[in-house]
Amino acid sequence: MTFTKTSQKFGQWADSRANTVFGLGFSSEQQLTKFAEKFQEVKEAARLARDKSQEKIETSSNHSQASSINGTDDEKASSAGPANTHLKSENNKLKIALTQSAANVKKWEIELQTLRESNARLTTALQDSAASVEQWKRQFSLCHDENERLRNKIDELEEQCSEINREKEKNTQLKRRIEELELELREKETELTDLRKQSEIIPQLMSECEYVSEKLEAAERDNQNLEDKVRSLKTDMEESKYRQRHLKVELKSFLEVLDGKIDDLHNFRRGLSKLGADN
Repeated sequence: MTFTKTSQKFGQWADSRANTVFGLGFSSEQQLTKFAEKFQEVKEAARLARDKSQEKIETSSNHSQASSINGTDDEKASSAGPANTHLKSENNKLKIALTQSAANVKKWEIELQTLRESNARLTTALQDSAASVEQWKRQFSLCHDENERLRNKIDELEEQCSEINREKEKNTQLKRRIEELELELREKETELTDLRKQSEIIPQLMSECEYVSEKLEAAERDNQNLEDKVRSLKTDMEESKYRQRHLKVELKSFLEVLDGKIDDLHNFRRGLSKLGADN
């Protein structure tokens, strides 16, 4: 029989004499490999034991025939004593080996019967395993469908979680915006309070503004009067300048005339002096 691995965790062997196929399942591939190795070892040991038993039986039969044929010749020979002793010891050894071989054959028959019973149990277990496999297939199909449903549910939940995270981010941004607006509102309230305080002094400022406006109007009127006076003074100054220029011209003419008169007077004096000297 030959053990064959049909999958990672299942193996089988066939008994051609019983026309039966046996199978055995394992929990792991290592156990299956170990079982296959032991199966091969037992198979080789059985073959070797069978070959040795057959050889010993044949050897024992040949030695028995040789002993019966040569027995009369050995009795007749004078030097047959040591050879006869050796043959007897060999015959005893063969008898012991034959006895052991028979015991081994009986042992192997018992083991063979045990293996047959084990194979029967394995056949039943294989049938149960086949039924279990079908059941496991159905359960696997159900589990697969359930797994797909759960995966779809997980995808939906992840999408919902993503939406929730986006909503959280939006809420965080809104909170920050609300805080900024509240801060701006407090600043505006402070400004409004300041404006209210300032509005209390507005009447006083208005009265002061009116007083200043009156003073400004009076100053403008005074300024207008001063401008009129300045324009009048400018006109008088222009007339004074014109008069000064005119007086300068007249004075220049008068000085020229005076110079002429003075020169005439000097000439007259020199003439008088000359006349006095002549007299």
